[in-house]
Amino acid sequence: MKFKNLSTQTFDSIIGLNDVKKQIKSALLLNRHIVLVGNPGMGKTTLVKDLATALEPQTLNDCPFHCTPTNPVCPSCLKKTAKTKNYKGSELFIRVQGSPDLTIEDLMGDIDPIKAMQFGPLSEEAFTPGKIFKANNGILFFDEINRCSQRLQNALLQVLQEGRVTIGNFDLDIPVHFIFIGTMNPDDTNTEPLSDVLLDRFDLIYVHYPDTSKEEMEIVKKYGKSLVNFEDKLFANMIQFIRNLRLNPNLERFPSVRASIGLYERSQAIASLNNHKKVKPLDIMEAMTSVLAHRLKLKPSLAYSTTPKEYLQSEFNQFCEGVGISLSSDEVP
Repeated sequence: MKFKNLSTQTFDSIIGLNDVKKQIKSALLLNRHIVLVGNPGMGKTTLVKDLATALEPQTLNDCPFHCTPTNPVCPSCLKKTAKTKNYKGSELFIRVQGSPDLTIEDLMGDIDPIKAMQFGPLSEEAFTPGKIFKANNGILFFDEINRCSQRLQNALLQVLQEGRVTIGNFDLDIPVHFIFIGTMNPDDTNTEPLSDVLLDRFDLIYVHYPDTSKEEMEIVKKYGKSLVNFEDKLFANMIQFIRNLRLNPNLERFPSVRASIGLYERSQAIASLNNHKKVKPLDIMEAMTSVLAHRLKLKPSLAYSTTPKEYLQSEFNQFCEGVGISLSSDEVP
């Protein structure tokens, strides 16, 4: 795969994370497969989507396998000369959503019953290629790879190691060439563990929270909706409160940047419904339970004596006292 000058790519959809972006670009220079590891709401998917714009346009055969004109691989292109088409980078970016219901047929391809009746069940014409072939000469983006079954993970091994797919029923061995980019949430318990053999096919790149409050504020302002005035000082305090929760020793799961955006938006909505011309601290507290409580997980030593809602309210009260915010007067000094 060819990319536009990676050294100048900034991946502007994501603010900050320069170290992560550098790791991604260094892997792409060598066409290495990667998996981005991080909790939900960290910007993994947004970051990967930027890569579609970094792919160079290509002239390929206008076929479901995206064959190269000089080296066709699909049965149709091998039999006859195919028309070519100029593909944008975004057209060569194929997304697969990881799920326990995802099948090998979804990924590799399956028999089209109508074509099977017309050409015969074992004819090459009856085979409809899956998303792996659509990603040929492009990027296969596998979102939440650890949510798919072990059987499907095993099916990926040959493709990633040898760069070819064997379709048993047709006695076909078809080369495919793509970059695999996956994402995974390491703390998701409703998943299938990735085998060591499969993990050995990837470079793992760890996505973290924004390095500074300033970066997180920029992200929230960029992606969050604005309804009423949210004064800078109160906004900065709200972001700092969320960032403090990520360092809280009593928590096992923390609010993401998506939670920061949610609290920013919902606080404004509450303020609007309360007929406030600007967001006040009590508006934040009123929105906080709905936005943050389910995103937290208390450590077992604390979970039996309090709830996330009660813990949040207590922590917010203490935070407000520490920075000099009066909840009773709704004023920010």
